[in-house]
Amino acid sequence: MAKKCMVEKEKNRGKLRKRFSKRRVALKVTIMDKETSMEDRYDAMMKLAKLPRNSADVRQHSRCELTGRPRGFYRKFKLSRIKFRELASAGQIPGVVKSSW
Repeated sequence: MAKKCMVEKEKNRGKLRKRFSKRRVALKVTIMDKETSMEDRYDAMMKLAKLPRNSADVRQHSRCELTGRPRGFYRKFKLSRIKFRELASAGQIPGVVKSSW
């Protein structure tokens, strides 16, 4: 089980990401637009830098829904490898069977 504070920190990052996503995208479009004047682009860069760092998409880390484990994560199932194996062996994940040959 992951520390509760780390799981809460990830939730906070998700909330910040949702709150600032539109503003962040608009500023990035302004920065990347070559037709915009250098002053406007510079102002957009400064505004982007003032936004919270944790509102960036790359700061979000995938975690297991059950344990909060950050490593060994399967995106399709939103589970860590350990919990995935336990639940698959118990037959609780539909469509997943243990392979044998």
